[in-house]
Amino acid sequence: MFDVQPTLILLFDQLGLDSSESAMDQFIRQHQLAADVELHQASFWTDAQREFLHSHWDKDDEWAIVIDTLNEQLHEDAGAMNISD
Repeated sequence: MFDVQPTLILLFDQLGLDSSESAMDQFIRQHQLAADVELHQASFWTDAQREFLHSHWDKDDEWAIVIDTLNEQLHEDAGAMNISD
């Protein structure tokens, strides 16, 4: 069981990514996804990262909310494009 409420920082740590604020911001800016690309299908994930994201999303466990937040942030550009279309 997970004793600490997951956060975006902890998610980046769990994925083996730099979790400093500037590094997270840069990652999100540089890895924007098209609207039709699901988070776990993004080409930049390793197999282990992809499995972690997909399995916890499917389980709808304590990580799901944080994964959803990351998903929304990585689709911000796609959402902005849909609004202006």
